[in-house]
Amino acid sequence: MENTDTKLDAAQTTAATSENDKTMAILSYITIIGLVVAFVMNNDKKQEFASYHIRQSVGLCLTGVSLGIIGLVPILGWIINIFGIFVLLYMWVMALMNALNGKESPAPILGKKYEVWFAGIQQ
Repeated sequence: MENTDTKLDAAQTTAATSENDKTMAILSYITIIGLVVAFVMNNDKKQEFASYHIRQSVGLCLTGVSLGIIGLVPILGWIINIFGIFVLLYMWVMALMNALNGKESPAPILGKKYEVWFAGIQQ
């Protein structure tokens, strides 16, 4: 009887941890403040799923900042900025959907690069 209770407690702990990971991963995609909060929350436990999505979110944020800087250039910069915002929005939605579904897969287009560039964050 005790053995069954122990297995149930372990399963409940794993489910709670995965929900906590998922919450931090989702939070990292909601504004820059959410990214900072998720980063601080994950700083103690270093949960791999949350860390992965925090790295992806950092990449998306820096890509957005880069697009903003490019948008300062008249005409050609504005065109690149408008196109880039739509691509960035697509990448963000797909990355958020991965976090919501509990998948540890990269954002489309630049996600694999984010894995390489930001490998040192939250390790």
